[in-house]
This record gives sequence, structure tokens and C-alpha cells, in this order.
Amino acid sequence: MGKQLSFGEGFQKYAKTTKRSVFLSEMDRVVPWTELCALVEPVYPVAGNGRPPRPLEQMLRVYLLQQWFNLSDPAAEDALYDSLSMRRFVGLDLGEESAPDETTLCRFRHLLEKHRLGEAIFRCVMAHLKAHGLKVGTGTIVDATVISAPQSTKNREGKRDPEMASGRKGNQWHFGMKAHIGVDSETKVIHSVAATPGNAADANSIGALLHGGETAVWGDGAYQGRTEVIKAVAPNAEDLTNRPWLHRKWCNLVARRENREKSKIRARVEHPFLVLKRLFGFSRTRYRGLAKNTHRLLVTCALVNLYTVRRRLLAMG
Repeated sequence: MGKQLSFGEGFQKYAKTTKRSVFLSEMDRVVPWTELCALVEPVYPVAGNGRPPRPLEQMLRVYLLQQWFNLSDPAAEDALYDSLSMRRFVGLDLGEESAPDETTLCRFRHLLEKHRLGEAIFRCVMAHLKAHGLKVGTGTIVDATVISAPQSTKNREGKRDPEMASGRKGNQWHFGMKAHIGVDSETKVIHSVAATPGNAADANSIGALLHGGETAVWGDGAYQGRTEVIKAVAPNAEDLTNRPWLHRKWCNLVARRENREKSKIRARVEHPFLVLKRLFGFSRTRYRGLAKNTHRLLVTCALVNLYTVRRRLLAMG
């Protein structure tokens, strides 16, 4: 934000440029702050009624920090007091003002959720990438991953989250939700996002993961048999989802070889999942209900896209 820090905040005789500082510096340059603030500004409180609101961009910056570092509202407040690099990113000078408290952060998140701005933020980032020449191509890879939910019943209702469900992946059962994404086969940019309970079949969401201009669609064996659905959304698309190659101990070597060739392209979908779950920590739900977690998923996928192509955006200046 270009704000000059006070003497106590800015003077350090010994300092080191950390990986966190480099990351925040890069993301500061690739996030379309003006466009995102314009999305939130119409519903953001104005001064005059009660306590003056925090600057909108400052709150938006803290909110994105929460997604990048998987921080709860109390943890985000503590992190701002602990981390100089985070305060610099937010534009916060403790010599002049305090960090936003957890209640303020919670209200800002609820404001975004109430007005369903997660989808708008995702589309805004996609438009930003398109304006910089990063267009979605004609090849789409579809896949889903399990986002675990707490199974504890220590809450007011004495029940697990009713909007989550148990589903089997391999030989293990997982309770939670599924994050479905459609990824461009060339840039690995996520162009479509959907969320379902954990017991929903992956193939049922394939229609929502296509943009309609595909000429090829890749997916694992869970999506086989959905050629008609693919054609209904993308008439020119070729169904390149994996086919079964083993039946009653009989091995179809041709199908097996074709699946291996398809998987060389299909494996690219694992990179966005790596960033989503490992780097940004979205491997477990934080909130109850599908709506709040879907909102977080949309915002985080938008940030995954910015992180994935950050080098290209930085090179463009």
C-alpha cells in the first residue's frame, strides 16, 4: 500500500528477506486490488454510523492473508502482531493503530458470504488473467478431491455437520465435502469450481466443470460413461476420460496403454490441488455448512490461479 512505517516499525539493523516476505511481495504485485475493492465497496459500511470502519483494502488484504496461511480470525489477529512482513503487506503500523480484532475480521468475512462475493471474486480474477493474455484454452481436465470436515459432536446441536457426508476414496472412508475443479490443460488455471457433500459421485458434477468451448476433456475412471453430458455442454469435445482396462483378471493392454498416455496430461490437475491443500492449507473445512466452505473454496481457487501464473504476470510488469 506504500505506507511509510514509523521509526519503531521500520528500523532494523539486521534483517533477512524471508520466503514469506518474497511471497507476499509477489502476490501484492499480481492481485488486482482495484477491481476487488470495487466489488466489495458497494456493500461495505461507510463512516457515520457507529465506529468508523477500517479501510476496505486493508480488510481485504487481511482476508487474503487468512486464505494463504490458513488462519482463523483469532489467529489472523495474532499473526498481525507477530509478523512484520504481514503488517507491511497489510499497511499496518502499530505505532499509529492496532490490528483489526477477530470480531472485525469475522464481520468482514460474513459480509462477503452474505452477498455471495466468492463467485464474483473468482470471476474477477479470471477476467484479470484474460486481460493479461492468459486465456482458457480448449482442453479441460476435471477432477475432485476430498476436503475433510470435523467429526466432533461437541457443539450446540450435538451432531456432525448435516451438510457434509461420508464418502469412500480407495479403501478409506472420509467425512466432509468434495471440491470439484475444471482446469485448463495448458496453463493449469482453474476455470470452474463446484462443491458437493462427500458422498456425491464425481461424475455428477462434470457438466458444471466445462466452459463449453472444449475440444478435449480428460478425467480419471470416475468420469467414464458421461460422454453424452460432455457433448451436451461442449458439442465439439472429445471424451478422453480413462477407460477400464481390467475385467475378471483379463487385461486390455490397449486400453491400459491409452490410459497411461491420457494420464500424462491428466496429472497436471494435481498441481492446483497441491497449492490448494498443501501450500494454502485448505485440506479441512473451517466452517459449518456447504455455503460458507464453498465461498472459501471459490476465493482460494482464485488465489491458486494467481499463484500458479504469478511468474508470467510479473514478467509482464
